Amino acid sequence: MPRRGPANDIDEQQVEVTPAKTKAAGVTAVMVSMRRSLEQMGVLRTTRTLTRVNQHDGFDCPGCAWPEPTGHRRPAEFCENGAKAVAEEATLRTVAPEFFAEHSVEELATKSGYWLGQQGRLTHPMVLRPGATHYTPIEWDDAYALIADHLRGLASPDEAVFYTSGRTSNEAAFLYQLLVRSFGTNNLPDCSNMCHESSGSALTASIGIGKGSVSIDDVAMADLIVVAGQNPGTNHPRMLSVLETAKRNGAKIIAVNPLPEAGLLGFRDPQRVSGVVGHGTAIADEFLQIRIGGDMALFQGLGRLLLEAEDAAPGTVLDRDFIDAHCAGFDEYAAHLRAVDLDTVIEATGLTRAQLGDTARALITSERTIFCWAMGLTQHRHAVATIEEATNLLLLRGMIGKPGAGVCPVRGHSNVQGDRTMGIFERMPESFLAALDLEFGMTSPRAHGFDTVDSIRAMRDGRAKVFFAMGGNFVAATPDTDVTEAALRSCELTVQISTKLNRSHVVPGTVALILPTLGRTDLDLQGNAKQHVSVEDSMSMVHLSTGRLKPVSDHLRSEVAIVCQLAKALFGPDHNVPWAEFEADYDRVRDSISRVVPGCTDYNERVRDRNGFLLPHPPRDSREFHTASGKANFAVNELSWVSTPAGRLILQTLRSHDQYNTTIYGLDDRYRGVKGGRKVVFVNPADIEELGFADGDIVDVVSEWDDGERRVEGFRIVEYATPKGNAAAYYPETNPLIPLDHVAEKSNTPVSKAIVVRLERAT
Repeated sequence: MPRRGPANDIDEQQVEVTPAKTKAAGVTAVMVSMRRSLEQMGVLRTTRTLTRVNQHDGFDCPGCAWPEPTGHRRPAEFCENGAKAVAEEATLRTVAPEFFAEHSVEELATKSGYWLGQQGRLTHPMVLRPGATHYTPIEWDDAYALIADHLRGLASPDEAVFYTSGRTSNEAAFLYQLLVRSFGTNNLPDCSNMCHESSGSALTASIGIGKGSVSIDDVAMADLIVVAGQNPGTNHPRMLSVLETAKRNGAKIIAVNPLPEAGLLGFRDPQRVSGVVGHGTAIADEFLQIRIGGDMALFQGLGRLLLEAEDAAPGTVLDRDFIDAHCAGFDEYAAHLRAVDLDTVIEATGLTRAQLGDTARALITSERTIFCWAMGLTQHRHAVATIEEATNLLLLRGMIGKPGAGVCPVRGHSNVQGDRTMGIFERMPESFLAALDLEFGMTSPRAHGFDTVDSIRAMRDGRAKVFFAMGGNFVAATPDTDVTEAALRSCELTVQISTKLNRSHVVPGTVALILPTLGRTDLDLQGNAKQHVSVEDSMSMVHLSTGRLKPVSDHLRSEVAIVCQLAKALFGPDHNVPWAEFEADYDRVRDSISRVVPGCTDYNERVRDRNGFLLPHPPRDSREFHTASGKANFAVNELSWVSTPAGRLILQTLRSHDQYNTTIYGLDDRYRGVKGGRKVVFVNPADIEELGFADGDIVDVVSEWDDGERRVEGFRIVEYATPKGNAAAYYPETNPLIPLDHVAEKSNTPVSKAIVVRLERAT
């Protein structure tokens, strides 16, 4: 009999609120990890998985992309949310055909994302046929034939969209983009489009490569670490161990964030005595509680103060040797900064002149500075410019291409960076496409494809008719929920390759397929040969990942196998890509990767090193900058920030501690003191009073746009230490408030961190 998840959905209004925490992790994190693991996996499966997470001979955590140490690894090389991610994937709960026979699509569409995810692992390929009310089983070969028929029936390959989530391995991602380009389109949107696309756009313009330039060892040896727009205590908790090491080595840490997050205030490492019986470590030396959207103003203000300090003591602040030898655009940048009004900076940031001055002095006295950031910087209208301004500060001080210094965008999903390296991008460079063509004797399309936002627009407008997703939860991850759902329902075919049930499965096209796949924890046998896959972490290290658990169903297939088998059905037996050989032996895939992907020479040999191998990064390795100017570029940007209109608030969306991206592990946000629900809105006490509400009131949250209003209903006000005029609430519950066209300049990333809203008393 299948092992079932909870039978009933949740009551969102049973919310309890307690004071927010000031420290992360500790014994409580261990207890929560074990309870969730045992609930989902049982004793034996828990032991088999948690002892293998992020180990040299184990599997890469399916959660965040934070790197593993290159030397000694702890026996428990995972965090609380990593344990939750593993438990969710390795659960013994299953969603078999009997489940779909009991529950219609219409009924499932009324369930919360949390309930859907808690039902367990998918076990069989399922199909929803035209006019049907329930998904029914389908054989794999019939599913492939159905997809191939739809794809061949399109007027153009560009009428199909092929989405990818960050969980996909390097091998599956490489083959997936190969299938898509063999089919004839570059429509390869991915989850990067919604998170760190702004980082890639900014860094490519500034230093010539859209990746971070530091390693874990760099972080540990830094003098100054600025953590901006990031909540490591929830989103990548293992980062706290490295920050603690940096603190012990003498580093100063400055947190820049609208909310006082527990992980940046304090850390109790459960694997150290001081974290169990002591008070733990205070992580942030300074907390700059910035107004939402004020980071660009902060960085420009700091730049002006650095120039003024150089004027007062020439040759002591700026690294003129680095600037003169390696940078372009300094004079224009300096002239622009000198015109920045510090009073405007104070207004935009909500900080004091003293805080600005102290932060500038920290930058001046540091010999090794790292800037870390996440989606708190990337999901603004002016996100690209903001990240360029942060990079400008590092360039002023020569902090690129030296140990203990550099840029550190912290990716949110395991292998999201590897997917891009392997070609999952709608605008891959000509050099990559030419190498792909040479390897396989093909002609890749050159016209740029759709990113995520443009894919939704294309489906909405009838220009895309097939949606194919390699993992992820597209509906819950994207903005403008009503528009996105209508766009998917207008498709002739939707295909979801998934491990678990999610919201996207209940928003089907005319025909819909759910194809169950192996997860990171699962043993992958092709024939009788055990296969390994590889991933790339946030710091460009590539290493192997090997699952060992017996899959919950014999009907599961690996992502590599699904891509190869679909390709054979679509292209026939005489295609010039050896799909059958790739499916049988993943080493063959890696051999092709070694000849196509830059930096991957001798891939099979190097990835089998105990620690894997490091991909090249010219600015880090040799201070080479592959930009149009041939140098690192100072950017000049007009100051932009978001003011709060009268009677309104600026809302940012964020995760709870019981959540990873769109996966909801539970209904508690322990660090923020919320228990039993997710429909809450965090508001400054002064704003609550001025707007005529009280803590605990139930309100609707309404955003206002040129094309009308958008509304989410029934949110409990929670009094919280937000900056005045700012508020926060969880996604995906608040995704309906964000219009599809509310995107970042240059990167087209949905702007989820600065939404003008009003609160209305619920009726």
